[in-house]
Amino acid sequence: MPLLITVIGLVVLILLISYFKLHTFLSFLVVSLGVGLALQMAPSQILQAIQHGMGSTLGSIVSIIALGAMLGKLVAQSGAAQRISVKMMNIIGTGYVRWAFMITGFIVGLPLFYSVGFMLLAPLVITVSYRYKLPAVYIALPMLASLSVTQGYLPPHPAPLALVKQFNVDMGLTLFYGIIVAIPAILISGALFGATVKKYITLPNKAFIAPDLDEKVMPSTFISFASVLLPILLIGISTLLIPYFPENSFSAHAITFVGDPIVSMFISVLFAAYFLGIKQHKKMAEVTVLLGDSVKEVAMLFLIFGGAGALKQVLTEGGVSQSIAGMMQASSMHPLVLAWGMAAIIRVAVGSSTVSGITTAGFVTPLLAATHTEPHLMVLSIGAGSMMFSHVNDAGFWLFREYFQLSMADTLKTWSVMETLVSVSGLAGVMALNAFIG
Repeated sequence: MPLLITVIGLVVLILLISYFKLHTFLSFLVVSLGVGLALQMAPSQILQAIQHGMGSTLGSIVSIIALGAMLGKLVAQSGAAQRISVKMMNIIGTGYVRWAFMITGFIVGLPLFYSVGFMLLAPLVITVSYRYKLPAVYIALPMLASLSVTQGYLPPHPAPLALVKQFNVDMGLTLFYGIIVAIPAILISGALFGATVKKYITLPNKAFIAPDLDEKVMPSTFISFASVLLPILLIGISTLLIPYFPENSFSAHAITFVGDPIVSMFISVLFAAYFLGIKQHKKMAEVTVLLGDSVKEVAMLFLIFGGAGALKQVLTEGGVSQSIAGMMQASSMHPLVLAWGMAAIIRVAVGSSTVSGITTAGFVTPLLAATHTEPHLMVLSIGAGSMMFSHVNDAGFWLFREYFQLSMADTLKTWSVMETLVSVSGLAGVMALNAFIG
């Protein structure tokens, strides 16, 4: 029954947004309240779940999104995005731009959270697509597939890291196996499927289409790349240096602080404000206006993400994820397939890859000892399942839709199918690797 209620709630949500044209945030609230009552939650519990869900979701991403929008605006309006895109095209040509963004997405996705990577790279994709008359979705999907795979499969991202700790396995070996599984998954979901979406030619969000500037007024190539790469460098260097310092030393705390995604993005915005603003002969007041405009352009995303977080929390506290896990625990499937399927169903129902991964881990931990399943592959199997079919209850779905300005149906046909391929090809890779090392 909880699963049926969830499915009905999601169908109602899609109808409210697509057919009745009700505002997305209001649609989420209507469905959250309705689903909570249907799951026999007390009214006070529903309201607390909505508040907690909105608060926890926004608390984890609102700063990153706001800072990412600011950095993206400065990079676009200063001409840095134009400089980078021209340099890239001169080196690789338009014929290989999808591959360049796919590789860039993988490299960027290793140290950065998905939302940070998206905010850094999406404006570059949009600028390149606009300047060279290329379909934005066509060149974006390979990059987004890379970001999704690293988010779902590879530590130190939240869900894989939690699974590594829960199963007490070696992070280095998990990362090694994860990269082996990740490469074919990216090629299938990003390169192959991405080649089929040329027909989606909707103009992306114009806020991130930079005006054409004269060569003389654009920042240098070094400053342009440094502005985009700085948060990656700060987080990456922090990750590499931490093991070499005593755990509670001042140096370790300082490096951890600077390597935090929010702090690194904040430092990067200050860097860009000076080198892409003040040094480009803009007054501080002009830079401040640009920063303010950038937040206005993504403000609606905050409401949408809050609504998605509210529904996710109602489903979680209503016992949907536990109910699904309990239903599947008695299955006779291969443990790796069972774990993947459990994570996939919870992901589709609840919308959070992290909730999906952590919930599944709690139920399959006893299977590891009983079945002698390779625990490193169990981490990857659950991670792949947790990426299954992102749709209207996932913040990533709305981030993609708002930036690339697609209809609900086209977002499902592009983004959601890509995420499904990430999940399915990940399972195939895990099973192939299991047969090889088993």
